[in-house]
Amino acid sequence: MRHRYLEVTFRDGKPVAAYLYLSRRPGDVSARTERRAAGLIVDFAADGRAIGIEITAPRRFTLPAQDEVLAELREAPATPIEVAPLIAA
Repeated sequence: MRHRYLEVTFRDGKPVAAYLYLSRRPGDVSARTERRAAGLIVDFAADGRAIGIEITAPRRFTLPAQDEVLAELREAPATPIEVAPLIAA
């Protein structure tokens, strides 16, 4: 299992998409998705485990909205360092 981490895609110096990878097993792929708060989509593995959160609107990103989704998934809240690239943008 890998620990979670954030990957951000920038265009012209501005974030256009981001993905918070949650702990996953080798070979995990998204089998289904669920829309949550505005601009947040959760990816689930075939066995129902949440494996990531797509952040489709990074400019509208809020830490409270993401933390609410993480709580629903029984994940720890995001740390400031994890989401620093989105907060700074």
